[in-house]
Amino acid sequence: MESVKKLETLHIIEKKEEKRGLLERLKQLKVGVIPLPLYLVLAAIIYAASVYNQLPPDMIGGFAVIMVMGILLGDLGMKIPILKDIGGPAILALLVPSILVFYDLFNPASLEAVTTLMKTSNFLYLYISCLVAGSILGMNRSVLIQGFTRMFIPLILGTLASVAAGVSVGSLFGYDMKHTFFYIIVPIIGGGIGEGILPLSLAYSQILGEPAEAFVSQMIPAAVIGNIVAIICAGLMKNLGERKPELSGNGVLVKTKGGDGLKEDTTSKVPIDFSLMGAGLLIACSFFIFGALAHKFLGIPGPVLMIVAATLVKCLQLIPAKMEQGAYHLYKFVSTSLTWPLMVGLGILYIPLEDVVKIVTPAYVVVCTAVVVAMVGTGYIVGKFMKMYPVDSAIVTGCHSGLGGTGDVAILSASNRMSLMPFAQVATRLGGASTVIIATLLMKLLS
Repeated sequence: MESVKKLETLHIIEKKEEKRGLLERLKQLKVGVIPLPLYLVLAAIIYAASVYNQLPPDMIGGFAVIMVMGILLGDLGMKIPILKDIGGPAILALLVPSILVFYDLFNPASLEAVTTLMKTSNFLYLYISCLVAGSILGMNRSVLIQGFTRMFIPLILGTLASVAAGVSVGSLFGYDMKHTFFYIIVPIIGGGIGEGILPLSLAYSQILGEPAEAFVSQMIPAAVIGNIVAIICAGLMKNLGERKPELSGNGVLVKTKGGDGLKEDTTSKVPIDFSLMGAGLLIACSFFIFGALAHKFLGIPGPVLMIVAATLVKCLQLIPAKMEQGAYHLYKFVSTSLTWPLMVGLGILYIPLEDVVKIVTPAYVVVCTAVVVAMVGTGYIVGKFMKMYPVDSAIVTGCHSGLGGTGDVAILSASNRMSLMPFAQVATRLGGASTVIIATLLMKLLS
């Protein structure tokens, strides 16, 4: 009898240990940075509040909805094979909410809260201000100036080639030249969604007098497709470099004894000071307000003036380095924590699925592909004549057609050349900002 009791006791202990082990494994599973059990509780609270119409119809409710969805979709996008290598988080965060809205699966309380956050409270504009100000002020000044001089010719020629290729191929498929340029080519080479498409949508809105969301839904598909093509091109360039080592610098751009002489920006290594981040928020808001104020007197769209002002302030060192750090750390917080939630908000309100389906056709994909291939091919050819390694020059030039900073990481990861990040930043940020400025001025002239 005693032996039977001992066996039963051991069995009970084993069951308890199994349950503990299961709980520990569940705790180790995470959605983004949040443990899975906690995430499920938070999601259940927000869902129940929306079902029983107790979700606050303001910023609190809006942030709750987009955060709980953005964290999940961003995490899935970074884990699903193949998708994670082609900008998966952005694709899922934009398309899944759009699909849910299309099939009427969002309840009214959730939609009202998100609408208040995105439109009434203008979270979109705040996000743009933080990204533009922080990304430019946070760049290493020598990288900004020297990198621009070294990448100037490949970027200019690559941009011209991509425009020529895109317009030509678009014409073959019956696209209007103006439409191809402003709504397919420019979004691809505009520096991503946050730093490119969103400021462009605001500028187009000011010029043409239509809602900004109407332009966002037209431009985002081109940027996503362009990013996928750029990643594929980077992988092909890596393979070419492995087969022909003389064409590759393996992460070094310029053919000199000292290499490029540029290192990754060290701003991110400075300890975070939360009071400086507060100053950074004020600076970001002030740049946006300056753009709106100057627009009244100069007639140039506010987002363009905001970019120009931030670049001049950085190059001329007009504000203390600590203030730049504050703006940069705020930018890192916003871009790291709020990008995928913002994409969810855009997907809910600004990306009508039926419109996207109408836009994305085989011809549309071919035009997008032609733009990126022309950009990468030009970078390769120009690199040969400018004492650069052609493979690395092509990859960096291709970053001009990625999804901003996220696209840079994806493209450089696909080619195993993360050391080229300073040059990729120049191609994406300055190349993108220049594209936004020129496209906006041309739109104003042609309208």
